[in-house]
Amino acid sequence: MNLIAQLEAEQVEALAKDIPDFKAGDTVRVGFRVTEGTRTRVQNYEGVCIARKNGHGIAGSFTVRKISFGEGVERVFPLHSTNIDSITVIRRGRVRRAKLYYLRSRRGKSARIAEDTRYKPRKSASA
Repeated sequence: MNLIAQLEAEQVEALAKDIPDFKAGDTVRVGFRVTEGTRTRVQNYEGVCIARKNGHGIAGSFTVRKISFGEGVERVFPLHSTNIDSITVIRRGRVRRAKLYYLRSRRGKSARIAEDTRYKPRKSASA
């Protein structure tokens, strides 16, 4: 293992975040900490994950898209951000692409993603 990968693995272990196994096409709910003045609250952002970048490393991120009041809204979250309170997978989507950017131009029924009913969790590396 090279030095950079080793340092990155140590940083990920130091954060000790429980990140579920999700991919593009899954509907996720992200609990994001928002600070307003002196108060901090958790704001849930629920939508379809349309992309994951840089895998599970410290620089990893994912993009979530939702339709809010008829307007498409996308938000990019760093995977190991300290502001992320929780990530919950609501439903698994069956897609054949790693990046679902084509959903940006779709509206209504054509933007739906079929549910993956035959999902099997990955075997963890520690087992």
